[in-house]
Amino acid sequence: MAESVYKIIELVGTSTDSWEKAAAVAVERAAQSLRDLRIAEVVELDMVLDEGKVVAYRAKVKVSFKYESS
Repeated sequence: MAESVYKIIELVGTSTDSWEKAAAVAVERAAQSLRDLRIAEVVELDMVLDEGKVVAYRAKVKVSFKYESS
């Protein structure tokens, strides 16, 4: 196996429906501009509240992709 280097970035996805959709939004958006995504790890979940009611779900996601130097 060839030696490789991967970069890890943190993203926060949001959804009014669920944490799962919030995480998926983060990964799908990353896939639009990054190539060769490898792993996505949900590292934190939280909610946005308004007057005591949940208005959005947020998922902090670490995404890794293969690092290629130019």
